[in-house]
Amino acid sequence: MADRRAVLVPGRGYDTRGPLFAYVGEALRRLGFDVHEVVWRTPEGFRLDQAPKWVAEQVTPVLDGVDLVVGKSLGSFATPLAAGRGLRAVWLTPVLNNPHVVDGLGRATAPCLLVGGTADSLWDGAVARRLSPHVLEVPHADHSMLVPGPLARSAEALGRVCDAVEDFVQMS
Repeated sequence: MADRRAVLVPGRGYDTRGPLFAYVGEALRRLGFDVHEVVWRTPEGFRLDQAPKWVAEQVTPVLDGVDLVVGKSLGSFATPLAAGRGLRAVWLTPVLNNPHVVDGLGRATAPCLLVGGTADSLWDGAVARRLSPHVLEVPHADHSMLVPGPLARSAEALGRVCDAVEDFVQMS
């Protein structure tokens, strides 16, 4: 049985079967984490202004006994929950142009790793570096962390994300 527990919080159109979560989840399992994957489907007509309350309703019930939160995009609306519980976190492509997410990150007392790409309109590298010393910014990566050109370049970016997550988890 694993001695630590992580919860994976998906994005709106990027669930925990996506490449980032598949590989990050496997990295965490290899590091001794029991990994719980949140499964959700946003309601029809869902609006971003509903995200803070809706994400909190989905995520709060699974946070007991958690050591690490890993959230992507819409999942980053759980930043206040992680901050309030003093949980370490990895935020994959967080919505850094939203004050709710940024405020949650600003209140964090536990370390967090922020991962994003320069071609992602929701990413702001300057804000990320202001909020955390643990930042991986991938040049030309979009919101799915894909980069232009041969697919192998995107696989390399995915490898960089896995390395950053493993390093972060082992140091913090």
